[in-house]
Amino acid sequence: MERIRKIPTKREMIEQLRMGRVSLPPLSFRLLKAGPQAGENLRFDALVEASWDKSIAKFAVECKSLSTPKAFQDGLNLLKTSSLPNGCQPLLFVPFLSERQLQELEREKISGIDLCGNGVVVVPEMFAVFRGGEKNRFTSSAPIKNIYRKNSSMVGRVFLLCPEYDTVQAVCAEINRRNLLVKRWDKKAMSLSTVSKALKTLQEDLIISRENTIRLLQPDKLLQKLSENYSPPNIRERIRLKVPEGIGTIADLLRKESQVLGLPLASAGVSSVGRYAVMQRGNFLSVYCPRLDILLERLSGSQSDRFPNLELIETEDETVYFDGRREDNFWWASPVQVYLELMAGDKRDQETAEQVKAYIINSLGGGPP
Repeated sequence: MERIRKIPTKREMIEQLRMGRVSLPPLSFRLLKAGPQAGENLRFDALVEASWDKSIAKFAVECKSLSTPKAFQDGLNLLKTSSLPNGCQPLLFVPFLSERQLQELEREKISGIDLCGNGVVVVPEMFAVFRGGEKNRFTSSAPIKNIYRKNSSMVGRVFLLCPEYDTVQAVCAEINRRNLLVKRWDKKAMSLSTVSKALKTLQEDLIISRENTIRLLQPDKLLQKLSENYSPPNIRERIRLKVPEGIGTIADLLRKESQVLGLPLASAGVSSVGRYAVMQRGNFLSVYCPRLDILLERLSGSQSDRFPNLELIETEDETVYFDGRREDNFWWASPVQVYLELMAGDKRDQETAEQVKAYIINSLGGGPP
């Protein structure tokens, strides 16, 4: 099969069939017709013939130019519910089929092939071929490379606060309202176009629906995607101090300085666990801050790696401040940030993360907290 670097159009994919460049050894395919009639209002994209020695079968083909979960599911549903031309089996044709998608096709007794050499083709009492493991040779079509990482992840995170919004504008407004650095540090607000692009990918991944309102469908899958793609914040500087007060007093001290300096501070996720789960931690507070030099001029304490009780982390990564929970003018990390930091930790942290996940899921249902 000829190597294709860019994502093909549907017309280009059908042309690959026409030129005999799609195969699934020992099967070979031959295009019989593009777009045969299959009923009053429905036209399949192609009619093909698959052969293995003297065994020949015909297939009605539904072709999708994207390999997203939504495109796959739409194609599968169409083939499951549509009347097929006489003597034809259903076949889904996409640029790439994952192992999970191949297994789902097999369970549904629907054949599928891709342009990478993967496929499952089953004709009862004739032949059965299953081939997987070939890598995806096509770059993502998503407008944003990874919407589950860094700033664009805030679009997904906002649905874990409130699972339904009326408009894209409402989603965008809520994201910027929840962004502490937009409110208190002159960070540029997220644009409507960025939100719209991220929503498109969330919809393609079947995480949200956009039929009437914009609604969260799979919170578990969203949390999994956020966790799999999580990367720690970019840190400019990290300083550990021994401050003579207890941890409660340290929070009071930081709260006061934050107000005086107009400096946004937010507890790190690992120091905010107690708000959402049961976990024993020592008297050690980690805090994110966009400018440490301003804060350090006013804090009394000695820098020390021996028995410190305060860690100051300089970062302007907006996600760690996003949806901070305010208590007496001090900001604790959001439950989602806590969950992501714990999931990036050791086994004990990951076990505690399950408690935080339950807190997040159980919090869904009403309006924003």
